[in-house]
Amino acid sequence: MLQKKAPITDFLVQYVKNDTFRAHMPGHKGRALPGTSLPAAAFAWDITEIAGADSLFEADGILRASEQAAAQLYGGADCCFSAGGSTLCIQAMLAKMKAERRRIIAARTVHRAFLNACILLDLPVTWVYPRNGGLIAGAYAAEDFERALASDPSPACVYVTSPDYCGNMQDIAALSTICKSHGARLLVDNAHGAHLAFLPENRHPLALGADFCCDSAHKMLPSLTGAALLHCSEGCGMEMKQYMQLFGSTSPSYLILQSIEGAMVHLANDGISRIQACARRAQQLRERLSQYAFAGDDPLHLTIACDGEQLAAELRAQNVECEYADRTCLVLLLSPVMEEADFVRLETALNACAPQPPATLPTLPEPAEQALPMREAALSAWEIVPLSQAAGRICGPVQVPCPPAVPLVISGERITPEWCDLMRFYGIETIAVVR
Repeated sequence: MLQKKAPITDFLVQYVKNDTFRAHMPGHKGRALPGTSLPAAAFAWDITEIAGADSLFEADGILRASEQAAAQLYGGADCCFSAGGSTLCIQAMLAKMKAERRRIIAARTVHRAFLNACILLDLPVTWVYPRNGGLIAGAYAAEDFERALASDPSPACVYVTSPDYCGNMQDIAALSTICKSHGARLLVDNAHGAHLAFLPENRHPLALGADFCCDSAHKMLPSLTGAALLHCSEGCGMEMKQYMQLFGSTSPSYLILQSIEGAMVHLANDGISRIQACARRAQQLRERLSQYAFAGDDPLHLTIACDGEQLAAELRAQNVECEYADRTCLVLLLSPVMEEADFVRLETALNACAPQPPATLPTLPEPAEQALPMREAALSAWEIVPLSQAAGRICGPVQVPCPPAVPLVISGERITPEWCDLMRFYGIETIAVVR
């Protein structure tokens, strides 16, 4: 039975109703500033860890109750809320792997949050590269991860991003089987897949055998930016919170936490049927827009193979903003809150455009030499140089825009001309290198 209780929301509503004198932070005291464009409720509900409001990293009250309801909804053993996005969840997952003294095997398609966490925790990484495609949306072979696991009998974990920015999903079930046969953990960056548990076929990593995964509720569900969930296949939520508190703010936003709960309540009511309806409408849209070539596995990622930069400009002229665009694709993210009129508007806009063929993605270069450990390179003195002067230099702290936030070169790698060419393809003109 899906739980529909909302303890965080109930507390906030009652606290505002009680008209308590707020001799506590934040300094706005629950009152909207004169002339502000923010809704008054945003100030009224913006509280701190007062009596009865629980404390996120030591939760045993309303926050813990809401987390446990979310775990039940997703079919997991435990769940932790994050007001610091999936970044905080990734940091916690990797901290646990360090505590378990596991080596890290990762698909090269990773968000910079993963790289930064490895740098902070001083975790070396064995990289697995895609068989074809690029780093932003490449195709991986499960046997390559098995080979990496078999090469060293020490405890390990496998880390993959699924879905990637273009909606491509890895074979999580196959990876889970491989990991279990080697006594390894499977971690999944599922930031773009909070909805996958509620499709007609449950494709959420937790259901397919992942040990831990993170969902960014704000990406695909109706939550505020920064809302995320850390799912656990075992009841270790309070342990994971101790790792989260190493990195997270001690003043998490209750607006964000309430918005996670709100999304869960939405799912427990009619949100699941709306997700499935959205997936059906998206498929119908793909079928009607025969002039477009669509890619990706996730039904709520509308990924178009085209000159995405040109198409994004045409859509922008019609007041439609995409999620991501480069010279090979354009990504439009759909959501269960979309109405039929939204699909009509999107279809009309796409029909008014003239899609151009995608540019040919350069062949992925050979893996670069790891000249320095990632941590040493990222924390060294550095300087910005144009790509024309970067060949032979060692990559320093990674600077990559979000989206897609996938590093093309890694801190400590010696940059080759071929990697410079790939960066130019994506419009990168400068890079931070070790001084």
